[in-house]
Amino acid sequence: MKKQILALLLFGCFSVIVQAQNVKGLVLNELNQPLEAAYVYNQNSQSHAHTSENGVFVIAETKVGDSLRIGLLGYKTKVVKVESTDEVKIILEEKIFQLDEMVIREELNTVSTISRLDLNITPVNSSQEVLRKVPGLFIGQHAGGGKAEQIFLRGFDVDHGTDVSISVDGMPVNMVSHAHGQGYSDLHFVIPETVNKIDFGKGAYYASEGDFNTAGYVNFKTKDYLKESSISFSAGQFNTLRTVGLFDLMENVKNKNAYVAMEYIATNGPFESPQNFNRLNLFGKYVMYSPENDKLTLTASHFTSRWDASGQIPQREVDNGNITRFGAIDDTEGGETQRTNLNVTFDKYISESTKLSANAFYSHYAFELYSNFTFFLEDPVNGDQIRQKEDRNIFGANTALNYTTFLGSTEFNLTTGLGVRHDIVDDVELSRTLNRTETLENIQLGDINQTNIDAFVNAEFDFGKFKIAPALRLDYFKFLYNDQLQTNYETQSENKTILSPKLNFYYDAKDNLQLYLKSGLGFHSNDARVVVANEGEDILPRSYGTDLGFVWKPFSKLVVNSALWYLFLEQEFVYVGDAGIVEPSGKTRRYGIDLGLRYQINDWLFLDTDATLTNARSIDAPDGEDYIPLAPDFTLAGGLSVNDLDGFSGGLRFRYLDDRPANEGNSIVAEGYFVTDLNINYQLNNVTLGLAVENLFDVDWNETQFATESRLQNEAQSVEEIHFTPGTPFFIKGTVSYRF
Repeated sequence: MKKQILALLLFGCFSVIVQAQNVKGLVLNELNQPLEAAYVYNQNSQSHAHTSENGVFVIAETKVGDSLRIGLLGYKTKVVKVESTDEVKIILEEKIFQLDEMVIREELNTVSTISRLDLNITPVNSSQEVLRKVPGLFIGQHAGGGKAEQIFLRGFDVDHGTDVSISVDGMPVNMVSHAHGQGYSDLHFVIPETVNKIDFGKGAYYASEGDFNTAGYVNFKTKDYLKESSISFSAGQFNTLRTVGLFDLMENVKNKNAYVAMEYIATNGPFESPQNFNRLNLFGKYVMYSPENDKLTLTASHFTSRWDASGQIPQREVDNGNITRFGAIDDTEGGETQRTNLNVTFDKYISESTKLSANAFYSHYAFELYSNFTFFLEDPVNGDQIRQKEDRNIFGANTALNYTTFLGSTEFNLTTGLGVRHDIVDDVELSRTLNRTETLENIQLGDINQTNIDAFVNAEFDFGKFKIAPALRLDYFKFLYNDQLQTNYETQSENKTILSPKLNFYYDAKDNLQLYLKSGLGFHSNDARVVVANEGEDILPRSYGTDLGFVWKPFSKLVVNSALWYLFLEQEFVYVGDAGIVEPSGKTRRYGIDLGLRYQINDWLFLDTDATLTNARSIDAPDGEDYIPLAPDFTLAGGLSVNDLDGFSGGLRFRYLDDRPANEGNSIVAEGYFVTDLNINYQLNNVTLGLAVENLFDVDWNETQFATESRLQNEAQSVEEIHFTPGTPFFIKGTVSYRF
C-alpha cells in the first residue's frame, strides 16, 4: 500500500513538472506582421512575458488549460486558452489608441510607449520633427537646411551631438573626430515616413549606450513593412517642393517584406539670397522570417544634399538697417554632403531562454562645408571664409545576447554585448578660402584612423514589484592621426580604456505608478587630432548622473512622467570650428526637473506637453562668470492633436525656449521665442489633403544664436554681440497624398 501511494505521489509530481513548463508563442497583427512589446499574462499562474522584436514570447509556469491575456496599446486585448504545449500563435486586431487601456506595470518601456503614442497621433513629415519627438529636446538649423541641427537637451547646448548619442537601426549617426565638430550628427538621411519607433533615454544609465551618452541617447527604428504604398507631393512658399514615395515590393508574401522609399526636397528658404537647397534620399529594406521565427533584415540607403547659406548675421547690422533679418553679410556660405549605408541585422532565439540580436554595418560619408563666422576679423582683405571637408568610411558590428532564468522565485535577466566601430577618415581638412573657389591656406589637413571596441553586461533582478538592474560597460579607444602638413611622415597615436558602471532601481508601487532611481557614469570622447596633440590628456572625460522620477496614471486618461536629475561633467568641450581646436571649459554641473503629461480628452482629441527647468553652471569659474553659454534653463513644448475625426486629423503645436546666457557673464543674452505651428489633414478614400503652417502668428524669432566677435569690412574695431540665424516666418504649404 505504501509503495502504491508513493508511486502515485511521484506520478503526480512528474505530471505537474511536465504540465507546468515554458510555453513559446508568436503574436502577430492582422497583416501577419510580428508585434513587439506585447504583454502576455498567465491569468492562472500570474507569470508574464513580453514579445521580442520578432513577435516571439516565452512564458514560464504555463500548462495546458491556462488562460493567457495578450495586450498592446493600439490593439484589442485578447484572451486565449492554451490548448497544447506547441507554439501558440495569436492575432491581435488593431484599433484606435485608448490611453485608459494603458497599464504602466505591463509596459516593457514606458518611455518608448509614450513616444509610440506621440508618433501614432502626430506623424512626422520632416527630419526636424523626428528629433522634436524626444520630450525636452530642442533643435535649431543655421546653415541653409543641409547642415546637421544644433541640439539642446537637459541644459546642454549639445552643438551637433557632443552629448547625445544618436543611432538608426543600430547604426551610429554621431561622427567621431568630424571636420566640423566632435559627435556631429546629421540625421537627414532618414526619411521621416519610414520611422516606426523612437527609443530614447536621458542620462548615462544604459549599458548598451557608450560614447556621447551623457545628456541622453536617441535610437530610431525604421518600419519593417508598409501597410500600403503611397506617394505624396507638397508645395509651399519660397519655392518649396517635397515629394515622397513609399512602395511595397512584396505584398501578401508570407514571411517576407520588402519596400523602397524615396524623398526629394527643394527650397530657396525665406532668405534674400536663395538657399538653392535640394536633398535626395533613397531607402530600401528587406525582412525575412525563418520557420523558427528567426529574423534577417537588410537595409540600404543613399542620401545627398547641397545648399547655399546666408550664415549667422550680426545684430548691429539689422538694428542699423543695413540688412534685414533675412539678409546676409557673406552669402557664399553653404556646402554639400552625402552618405551611403548598408546594414544587416539578425535576431534569433537560440533557446527558449536565450536570444541573440546582432547587426553589422558600413557607411561611406562625404562632407564639405563653407562658413564665415567672423567676416573680416582675421583677414581684412579676403575675409574669414573657411572650408571644412572630409571623406569617411565606417565599419562596425554589435551583438547582444539575452538570457532569462529564475534564481529561486526571482526572475533573472542577463544581457551581454560586444561591439566594434572603426572609422577611416581621409583628408580631414580645415582651410581658409575665398569665394568657395580659391584655397588661401591649409590650417589642418590629415588622415584619422579611430577604433572603439566595447563590451557590456546588464543584469536585472525582478522581485515582482521591485527590480534592481546593475550594469557595467567597458570601452577601448585607439586614436591614430597622420598630419599631412608635416614634412616628415609620422603616425601620432594614443589609446584609452574606460569603465562605466550603472545601477538602476524600479518600483511598481501600483499597477499605474512606477517609481525609479537611476544612476551611472558616462563619457564623451575628444577629437583624435586634439587627443594626440595633447598626448592623451582629456581623452574621455566622465559624466556622473542620477535621476529620481516616476511615471504615473492618476486618472484613466492621463499619464504624467517627471524626474529630478543631477549631472556632473569632468570636462566640457567647446569646438571652435574656424580655428580647428577644442577649448576645454572645465568642470560643469547641471540639475533640473523634467515634467511631461499625455491626456486623452476623448476618442479623437489628445493633449500633450513637456517642460524642463534646468540650472547649469561651470564649477571652477567665479560667481557671475560661471554661466554656460547657450545652456537653456527653461523649455516648454506641446499641443492639441486631432486623430481621425470623420476623416480629419491634425494639430496645433507650440514650443517655447526661454532667454538664456550667450556668454559666461550673462552680459550677452540669447533671446527666447514662442512659436506655434498648425497642420490639418482630411482623408477621402485613398486620398489625403493636407495643409501645414509654420509660425502661425508670424513672430520674429531667432532659430540659432551665438555670442561672436566679428568685424565688418568698414569697421576699425571688432564687436562681440549676438549673431543669429532667423527662424522661419509665416510659411504655408499644401500636400496631396495617395495610398494604393
